[in-house]
Amino acid sequence: MVPIAIFMCLVQTSFAAARYGSSDPQFLWFMFSTLAAIPSGLLLLARDRHPEAVFWGSCALVIAFPFDSMLALMAMASLLARRSSRAVTVRAIAAGGAIALIAQLRDALNPPDASLWHVFFAKPHTGGNTGTPIVMLVGETPIIITAAIAALTSTAIAALVGLHLRSKAIAASAEAKADAAASQAHTLQADLNNQQLADAIAAEAHDTLAHSLSLLALNASALQAESDKLCTMTQSSEDAVRTHADSIAQQAQQIRRQAAGALDEAHTIIDMLRHPDQAYIQLAPSDDTALTRESLNELITDARQAGMRVDTWIDIQQLSELDDALGKIAYRTIQEGLTNARRHAPDAPVALQVDALPSSGVHIHISNPLTADERTRPDRAGSGLTGIAARIHSAGGTCAYGADERGVFHIDVRLPWIRNGAEQQPNVAGLA
Repeated sequence: MVPIAIFMCLVQTSFAAARYGSSDPQFLWFMFSTLAAIPSGLLLLARDRHPEAVFWGSCALVIAFPFDSMLALMAMASLLARRSSRAVTVRAIAAGGAIALIAQLRDALNPPDASLWHVFFAKPHTGGNTGTPIVMLVGETPIIITAAIAALTSTAIAALVGLHLRSKAIAASAEAKADAAASQAHTLQADLNNQQLADAIAAEAHDTLAHSLSLLALNASALQAESDKLCTMTQSSEDAVRTHADSIAQQAQQIRRQAAGALDEAHTIIDMLRHPDQAYIQLAPSDDTALTRESLNELITDARQAGMRVDTWIDIQQLSELDDALGKIAYRTIQEGLTNARRHAPDAPVALQVDALPSSGVHIHISNPLTADERTRPDRAGSGLTGIAARIHSAGGTCAYGADERGVFHIDVRLPWIRNGAEQQPNVAGLA
């Protein structure tokens, strides 16, 4: 752009100066204009930072000097490409068109020997340095009209070029924003996935470790009670002492087995934290967490061996057709219910009812009396039940828990037979 603008300014200036000799005063002005043409073209280099100033400065130079309108039109195209204001666009096109008309008509109205437009309509090999006076093939009017049309056409072309560049810039900016938004969405999705994985690991850690540790605590209490009883048996028979010693040994064996299980579960949680890419595989439903008679018997047996009194009513049918994810949620619900009862009412009996039928889905009801201290606590439901309730509702089920007027704590859960993927807010309303 800069060389073309300089060249056109020099051409227009040289033609305009052709009618003056070196002795004419006007010749000095045209010499100065020739020297000014070079820095005038360099003005376009500032069009990125100051497009409006460059445009209006170029218009002033074209008016002040006998320059071609190419300089102002290039500055106008740059301005339109960089400013999207409608007012700026209208003013720039109007001013650019006027400057183009002035510059081209100024040249067309010059004498034939001092006009670039007259050269286009002159007879070949006449005028200039040929030694033959210039001979025009047309009159002045067609030349003036042609110059005006050319001025308006060049203005339209410059305006279209500027608007096209603007549209490309807007499209590129929109694409960049879209890419940035997509990148941000990808980052947010990754963060969400990481948070969901962290929540799943935390829930798994709570479900497994809390269950094992509560069994450990209960067995440790039983072991302490047996030890205290043995210490007081100073006059007892040898058989009674041996019986209590065997009981203590069994309790110690239970504690050792449960401690080993808790340690394995802790190692599993640590392994998931170290290798999050494999955590989803480890969090998937398995036979150990499925709602089967074997897993329920093992869960209930562990609780009874720890000293809990558990009364059960279990009616499960066609479990092979139950969704694995729903089966794991049901298993974790029973596990959390027993763990919750051990924490808040260790000596109270627990009633467990499990119905699993394809026609009605899965129904779990767990109840146990509360101690006097627990009845007065406002936050009997910890994070375990809250997490279980959230998982149940995310699977399309219902969950309600709370104490009734008799001081009995209930957990009532219903799950569909087939997971529907409904996302709902947890309903943790207490039972009346």
